[in-house]
Amino acid sequence: MSKLYTKDTQAIFWNNNKTAIQRMLDYDYTIGREKPSVAGIVAPTSGNKFEKFFYGPDEVMVPLYKTTGDAVAEQPQADVLLNFASFRTAYDVTMEAIAIEGQFKSIMVTAEGIPERLARKMNQAARDAGVTVIGPATVGAIAPGAFKIANIGGTIENIVNSKLHRAGSCGLVTRSGGLFNELSNIIAINADGIAEGVAIGGDRFVGSVFIDNLLRMEENPDVKYMILLGEVGGTEEYKVIEAVKDGRIKKPIIAWCIGTIAKHFSSGVQFGHAGASANADAETAAYKNKAMAEAGIYVPESFNDLPSKIAEVYTDLKDKGIISEIEEPELKVVPKVRRPKQFICTISDDRGEECTYAGFPISSVATPDTGKGIGDVISLLWFKKQYPKWATEFIETVIKTVADHGPAVSGAHNAKVTARAGKSVVEALVTGLLTIGPRFGGAIDGAAKYFKYADDNNLSPAEFLSYMKKQGIPIPGIGHRIKSLKNPDLRVTGLMNFAAEHFPATPLLDYARTVEALTTSKKENLILNVDGTIGILMVDMWRALGYSEDEINEFIESGTLNAFFIVGRSIGFIGHVLDEKRLAMPMYRHPMDDILYDVQEAEEI
Repeated sequence: MSKLYTKDTQAIFWNNNKTAIQRMLDYDYTIGREKPSVAGIVAPTSGNKFEKFFYGPDEVMVPLYKTTGDAVAEQPQADVLLNFASFRTAYDVTMEAIAIEGQFKSIMVTAEGIPERLARKMNQAARDAGVTVIGPATVGAIAPGAFKIANIGGTIENIVNSKLHRAGSCGLVTRSGGLFNELSNIIAINADGIAEGVAIGGDRFVGSVFIDNLLRMEENPDVKYMILLGEVGGTEEYKVIEAVKDGRIKKPIIAWCIGTIAKHFSSGVQFGHAGASANADAETAAYKNKAMAEAGIYVPESFNDLPSKIAEVYTDLKDKGIISEIEEPELKVVPKVRRPKQFICTISDDRGEECTYAGFPISSVATPDTGKGIGDVISLLWFKKQYPKWATEFIETVIKTVADHGPAVSGAHNAKVTARAGKSVVEALVTGLLTIGPRFGGAIDGAAKYFKYADDNNLSPAEFLSYMKKQGIPIPGIGHRIKSLKNPDLRVTGLMNFAAEHFPATPLLDYARTVEALTTSKKENLILNVDGTIGILMVDMWRALGYSEDEINEFIESGTLNAFFIVGRSIGFIGHVLDEKRLAMPMYRHPMDDILYDVQEAEEI
């Protein structure tokens, strides 16, 4: 892997750190990325499905997930994990991500203070899996003009001033995140910026060390020379010295270890980072600087001389033609003032010359010559999918089947009474619709829910009946007042015949038929009724269309099945309302002889 990140890199962000995520998205917009760098956020305690962020002047929705596994399942292209968990959780989050084989190429761990025993175990697991870990205790890394992690580089203004908005020619590796930003600015002033930069982290045991990153930059054609900013403590710089000596690193390296003042203190003094403590002469900054200079690495006399050393090496490489002039790209400007939107719409768009249904112009689905029907419109506006013809025809069959069930049912009755009171079509329709619920139309939802539960849990028909009895609930979708095995409901027959001819498979219906065989053996009218058949076949339809069980459960819980009943029965209710108005029927008053009056004289208190 010669390049750590590209302009197509996307990350999963663990922990909803809104400020850091917004900075990433502002960077994406500034450099003109086609797609945001954050594909999803793992927020275990959130009940939301998404979080809104600004993308330039507009907003985007970034999906939220409960676990890393859920995020990976939905965003398989995201190969970077940005672990913003606390030091108590960061180890477990990282190990879980490493265990998802082949998913993550790199993992950034921002937490500091992870117990050293766990940090070493985590880092070894990552090496064994071929995963580059940046951190712990880091601000991350950046590939200018392509991808940046969270807060590295600071604000957009600082990023542009430090030339981190586009690739330069330097590969930068530091321990310190703060000094990374400072050095980026120094490089921008004295050279043309960086091509790739990594702050490896300040803890004693970090995942990828200096040599790992420098060897990768050696293979990166965009990197022409490298800068290493080490510090007092540790011996990782000596691995770089050996790589220079044995020829594995051929590109020029400028290096400096900060902490030379440590020689004026007694041994064991720690400077800032957990790893910044010299426990032997070889770990002192002065000793390492001397050893690097002897190996042919460019080492300045002091940190103050580092800018001139950078200018010297850069100018030499430019004079030799190794470094070319960089054309400055046109940048987008992030607005200073942005207003969040109050509503979200993901199904239709009326901003163009023609309104669209899930991306399709109305004219492409509305007229007969398009070959599209009301089932196609429902599949677009309700599910944002293009269903195959057999599925859209089934939806239309359901709507036609439930359109009306006569004037005596509660909904039609209410609509008729309201129409006779002189109310409008809309007002009369609403009174009918308000009766739809658990006792009227609700058997569709209930049948889908309970039969699916039984099937999911491999309950035999007898076990299912016993389960429902314990729940104290009559089995939804079973039973009819008039119809029976000898007098079947032709609507049910029609739906089953359609499914048998057009559905790829009907496993839940097949299961329901075995339950029906048991219930009708007890009583002939305990048949699978039309509501039950619709609910059960809807589940079979969604399974055949590739929806997950969780998605189907969500459809059931959100009332999607009832929605089909609402649409269909609205046709019948409107028919009854118009019938009342056409007949000019008078105000309705219920006959008194149809009311049982049992009015006692009120008791005095």
